[in-house]
Amino acid sequence: MARPEPPDPGLPIKLEPCGNGEFQPPPATPVAREATRRADAAVDQRRRRVGMSRRDFLRSSLGSATVLAALAACTRDSGQTGGTFVVDPTTSTTTGAGSGRTTTRAAAGGVDPTLDADAAEAAIGALDGELVIDVQGHLLELGPTQNAPSFPQSACGEADPGDCYSIDHFLELVLIDSDTHVVMLSAIPFAPGALSPEVMERAIEAADRIGCADRVLMQGESFPTSVGLDAMAEVAAAFPIRAFKTYTHAAGTPWRLDDDTGDAYFAQAAAVGVSTVAVHKGLSGGDPWSSPVDVGPAAVAHPDIDLLVYHSGYENGVVEGPYDPAAPNGGIDRLVASVADAGLGPGDNVYAELGSTWRSLMTRPDEAAHAIGKLLLAVGEDNVLWGTDSIWYGSPQDQIEAFRAFQITEEFQERFGYPALTPEIKAKILGHTAARLFAIDAMVGACVADRSALDLMRAERREQATGTFHTHAEAAATAFRASGH
Repeated sequence: MARPEPPDPGLPIKLEPCGNGEFQPPPATPVAREATRRADAAVDQRRRRVGMSRRDFLRSSLGSATVLAALAACTRDSGQTGGTFVVDPTTSTTTGAGSGRTTTRAAAGGVDPTLDADAAEAAIGALDGELVIDVQGHLLELGPTQNAPSFPQSACGEADPGDCYSIDHFLELVLIDSDTHVVMLSAIPFAPGALSPEVMERAIEAADRIGCADRVLMQGESFPTSVGLDAMAEVAAAFPIRAFKTYTHAAGTPWRLDDDTGDAYFAQAAAVGVSTVAVHKGLSGGDPWSSPVDVGPAAVAHPDIDLLVYHSGYENGVVEGPYDPAAPNGGIDRLVASVADAGLGPGDNVYAELGSTWRSLMTRPDEAAHAIGKLLLAVGEDNVLWGTDSIWYGSPQDQIEAFRAFQITEEFQERFGYPALTPEIKAKILGHTAARLFAIDAMVGACVADRSALDLMRAERREQATGTFHTHAEAAATAFRASGH
């Protein structure tokens, strides 16, 4: 009897709208809808030319290049002229206006990257000396009475959608199925206990168990108006945290970074020896307490603290355009204005992070160009950080590949003064800035994981859920048989 065909993995670059549980996504843009249609047709045409099954093609770099090429073509056809994805070998040597620096890597000998693996790797593969450090990662170890959130990851195929966010799924999707070298777990104010410091520590131990030591880092919970400031000292003493994470609009009474609560909060962070604070700003449906207007004054008042602004103030539904000091929008412009009004600039102690922001703007390239361009001007190329909000959206690999191929066009560079997205700037954003900020070894290699250890972890999780426990040897044998051997 013939074995059933495995399920279609879908387009490798996810173009559909998505929320992160904090907002309802907007409808798909016309560009995204047309790019999906064209990419789907192109996949079937190209995979036949190279003699691959649809599934294998979609799981290859050729599939990713095909989708990005379709997205770039649809962007051009729609009249957008500011942001694009460069995978076409005929347009892969653009030079930044007046910069004298090459903004992209040339494709391999002008060969079509949708048909040649080497050309695809040249277009969307790792940059020279690349280090991918994701400073905003999440997982959930949900209890039996806790419901799964409404992120896309809930459709991973587990019988219980809550299991889709487990430690084993997180490690597989982020450290094995993507080019991420290091990921930092970031505290959340919902699902109590599901991403506590204890759970983060278990994830670190699990990464070591599968052969990915030193690849998972952790931030400490710090919710001053609900848990209190004393808890910060307890967390810092008990766990190897690299930063504190906080929310000003959730987890207790709302507060501001520049009010009395904020001053006490930063003083406590400094007192316990933590000099980096990450704060959620934006993605709140317009909640004023989540606005980044307080970032600039707080950064000036506490120059000994490095302030990481998660999401960079981006708000779903706000159209990102050029910054106008006389009429800032309700999104990233709020952060730009706050920093500028406080007299801060590139290289100071404010860092802008791209988690969920880049994922939301991938199918709106002109807005993406404005968003990234404005941040590079406001805080500098050494102060923009890579984050993905994984695993809310599944593996972050598509976000990484799309960012590698993304360019701000010469037109937008000339009109708005945005810098060219050179390989050097991209490498800083993807990881080298975070390596400097968090003292991460820049020579860290990619994780070479032991999948049998991961399978064993998964078997143990399912046994715990059902109450049927086996010895480790029995579980290992079961996982080995299930792998088809």
